[in-house]
Amino acid sequence: MRRRLIQSTLAVVLVVIAVFGVSLVIVETRTISSTAQERVDLEAVRLASIVDSRLIGTGSVDERFLREQIRDARYAVIRIPGEPVIEVGSKPSGDVLRGKATGEEGETVLVEEPSSSVTREVGRTLLIIGLVALLAVIAAVLLAIRQANRLSSPLTDLAETAERLGSGDPRPRHKRYGVPELDRVADVLDSSAERIARMLTAERRLAADASHQLRTPLTALSMRLEEITLTDEPETVKEEATIALSQVERLTDVVDRLLTNSRDPRSGSAVTFELDDVIQQQIAEWRPAYRSEGRAIVSSGKRHLTAVGTPGAVAQVLAALIENSLMHGGGTVALRTRVTGNQAVVEVTDEGPGVPGDLGARIFERAISGRNSTGIGLAVARDLAEADGGRLELLQGRPPVFGLFLSRTPPPKKPSGEGGQTVR
Repeated sequence: MRRRLIQSTLAVVLVVIAVFGVSLVIVETRTISSTAQERVDLEAVRLASIVDSRLIGTGSVDERFLREQIRDARYAVIRIPGEPVIEVGSKPSGDVLRGKATGEEGETVLVEEPSSSVTREVGRTLLIIGLVALLAVIAAVLLAIRQANRLSSPLTDLAETAERLGSGDPRPRHKRYGVPELDRVADVLDSSAERIARMLTAERRLAADASHQLRTPLTALSMRLEEITLTDEPETVKEEATIALSQVERLTDVVDRLLTNSRDPRSGSAVTFELDDVIQQQIAEWRPAYRSEGRAIVSSGKRHLTAVGTPGAVAQVLAALIENSLMHGGGTVALRTRVTGNQAVVEVTDEGPGVPGDLGARIFERAISGRNSTGIGLAVARDLAEADGGRLELLQGRPPVFGLFLSRTPPPKKPSGEGGQTVR
């Protein structure tokens, strides 16, 4: 591209120089020639007037006197009636310029000058025009190089930016070049980079959430299958298989919930459900894991509470809190239910050391963990609670008390034509 820009600019300048330069050379040559001819004619007229003055004053003209009157290296011939022809100077050879004049006394004056003087003057003019044209070409080349660099460098940068996007580096450069068209391309690339970065972040977040959310159901399912392999009693096998099938259904619900939230975290369908059913299901699912650790998990508080939300999402939030107590807490884990205002609250607490003071509310941030863990469980739980219109809070650090707040009143129905109800 740079070469083409330089070549095109140089071609335009050369065409302009050719058109105007040739015209200028022709005009200058004719001007110099006509000026030289006028000069010789004026010289002949001047000599004729001098001869007239001499003839009137003294009655005679000699060669010595005329030689003093002729300028430069000109040749003059003066013919006076009744007098010998007077020649002054050396007769030039080759092409000459001639000027002729007739005086009042009847004398004729012929002046000749070599045309080489015209040739030299034309040559000097051509040299000046050539130097000016050369300077114009040099200036055009420098300007073309500068302009080519100004246009090609941004294009190179934009190509590198596009290549970085293709290689998986979606950082926008926010670099502009002062050329509206190129700046528009840079704007589009930066917008694309930001969209790709958001998409990659969402994909990585979905992968991390899926890994964390699926781990617990799969662990519980594997424990049930182990129970089946260790017993020979048909009734126990049937019971454990029934529980395993229920866990498979919950696992499917987890997958559906994750995919739904990845598309739109507010697209869940809230319903009124019994909190006791979800709590007892979670206790039954986690009791074998706690029993293997020599710990207990119990429930207490107000019974037969109803709440508004997605049962599967609430179960995932409680599972995250119970797992968090299993990994980082100690002693008995208690799930207590109570009512505050128009909200049902499920508190999850244990007898462990609690949340370090330097973490505090940051415990819900991603990658924040008190111990060696992924640090996304509580963040995912908070997102699930908020997607259902509830909230998850750390009510007390030591001993730890987490509170899941759920509305007890169904959201108002939307007017007809606006679609189903949505909890925000």
